[in-house]
Amino acid sequence: MSQRQMLKFSTGALLLLLPWFGGLVLGEVNADFSNCLDFFYDKTPPQGISAAGYQPICQRYKNQYHFASLYHRQHRAPLYSAYILSPADGKRPNTSWMYEPQLAFSRADPEMKPFTTTVDQNVIESQAELKDYRNSSFTKGHLNPSLHQKTKEDREATFTLTNIVPQQAGSNSGPWSRLENEVLRKFNAFCEGPMYVITGAMPYESEARWMNNRVSIPEYMWSAYCCPSYKSDLPKSVWPFFPTYAAVGRNDRNSGEEIVPVNVKAKASVRGYDVRRMTLETLEGILSQRLDMPINLFRGQCQ
Repeated sequence: MSQRQMLKFSTGALLLLLPWFGGLVLGEVNADFSNCLDFFYDKTPPQGISAAGYQPICQRYKNQYHFASLYHRQHRAPLYSAYILSPADGKRPNTSWMYEPQLAFSRADPEMKPFTTTVDQNVIESQAELKDYRNSSFTKGHLNPSLHQKTKEDREATFTLTNIVPQQAGSNSGPWSRLENEVLRKFNAFCEGPMYVITGAMPYESEARWMNNRVSIPEYMWSAYCCPSYKSDLPKSVWPFFPTYAAVGRNDRNSGEEIVPVNVKAKASVRGYDVRRMTLETLEGILSQRLDMPINLFRGQCQ
């Protein structure tokens, strides 16, 4: 590692080493988020994530950066995606699912690419593929949802499996979908500047669970936003929601209720996929305990 990179690490930048590459990767899959810091509040990625195996990706599509993801190659799933919320100006796109070439070949084209009929073995080994989701009980759960992205290209860029985790349908189309729409409404009604969102997955605490023996299944979904500039005359009822707010949603209806209680009065189709709203500090405490890392999502708590 160069002296400049060591300096970045010592000052708290998110530099992550990948032992399986034997060095730093070139291009948009890189050692840090330096090419796409604009998607993080105060140009600062979450701090405290220091374990080996996490791979920063600046999600590039049609020669533009659209959001950022922190990916775990061994889990073949992202820990989180970070983006700036911008309400969609059109419908959900009918687009091909894509993959990240540089996870398979360090010197490959930095643009995400659509899956073809024949998938290269290096791609299969380095990340999830469409075959993993076929005949499974899981949907493709967006961390950065297309409805939170403005242009057609922005929305198309979210359809990469490096932005996807295995999510139960009862969560994806139920309470979690309602949370995504709720965040969108709060942005439209009260934010007067950018809203920075980080949405992620929380693995099982005791023993990892796998889809198709390859892709890590999250026990919970989580999300937090930072809206540093908001209306000065906020109604008292929404004071707790600004400048930050967070939530955790169940992705396993059989999980314990220590983190998210179950609403036994909910409809059977969504019962057990509840979402608990909470402060940013509460979410960071849960993540720090579950991941065994002192995580801080927004610099200065978005103040």
